[in-house]
Amino acid sequence: MLRSDFQYDLPRELIAQAPLAERSASRLLVLDGATGATADRQFSDLPDLLRAGDLLVCNDTRVLAARVTGQRTPSGGRVELLLERVLGGRRVLVQLRASHMPKPGAELDLDGGARARVDSRADGFVELTLDCDAAAFWREHGEMPLPPYIERAPDASDRERYQTVFARSPGAVAAPTAGLHFDSALLAELAARGIERAFLTLHVGAGTFAPVRAERVEDHELHAEWLNVSAELCAAVERCRARGGRVIAVGTTSVRALETAARGGEIAPFAGESALFIYPGFRFRVVDALVTNFHLPESSLLMLVAAFAGREATLAAYRHAVEQRYRFFSYGDAMLVTPASGARANGLDRAAPGEIGESRERIHGGPDAV
Repeated sequence: MLRSDFQYDLPRELIAQAPLAERSASRLLVLDGATGATADRQFSDLPDLLRAGDLLVCNDTRVLAARVTGQRTPSGGRVELLLERVLGGRRVLVQLRASHMPKPGAELDLDGGARARVDSRADGFVELTLDCDAAAFWREHGEMPLPPYIERAPDASDRERYQTVFARSPGAVAAPTAGLHFDSALLAELAARGIERAFLTLHVGAGTFAPVRAERVEDHELHAEWLNVSAELCAAVERCRARGGRVIAVGTTSVRALETAARGGEIAPFAGESALFIYPGFRFRVVDALVTNFHLPESSLLMLVAAFAGREATLAAYRHAVEQRYRFFSYGDAMLVTPASGARANGLDRAAPGEIGESRERIHGGPDAV
């Protein structure tokens, strides 16, 4: 399977540069993975498209103000730091962008008054030690880390709109963007229709924007991200199954977390790191439907959607979205996707032609791991 198998043409003007005035005013493209049929709807129609007894699973991660700028000393060359995680005290792990990558031992003067020392570099990330408390410095001086395809500086409104309304667990450097379409009124309507809601946490890392560089999809490896699927969520999934409801994952991050927690065959509590890479041929154990945004060409997120709905059906839906002038990526429109025949690992479906493959995974942690 080749990376180029997931290419599509996208006019730049369809990349959304700002959110709509109302979260739930986005459009919604419905894709039936079993038939390839599509329907053009509004996101506010979601309560009509789900049914009582369904369970929405949302990612409650909260985006950190992760972007900090500065300069190398003594050269003065500009640097940009994107926080991956605080390692404790004065130490952080970052993605660092600079015209010349500083070596271990180099020092940086950060805008805001802190000084940082480069300790090590590995796998595209840099470990730094600051001369002050790292978490406090980022809270005071960090900017919201808008994706690189949004060609403007973040403003004050992004601190609220680049968060979901249910964000409560700080730790992400990118939003779980499918959740951005939900507002309080829509959530209340869903609840009134008997559609339940449960939460997990997956802290989206900077690696979410890393391109798939390997030409063979099977050779690509994802950066690990920390997640927590609680016993409470597992019980909610089991109750949903017992009443005949469907598990609706809100976002690819929710899919990866749920399917990581079910790698033993049945969903079980899990806390730890996962680098589960889902591409066509993967068999889904938990997810029955997916709410997701539109994703970049040749990206791992597009490959996940293709694994769920089938590659041909997914790419045809994307071509339709381009023709109909949908808005793409983080601040863009959304899809509601149901699985292709053979996507579920329940023994009831047969694999669709051309969709045979494997998943690549690297998971650390386990039931109730910390």
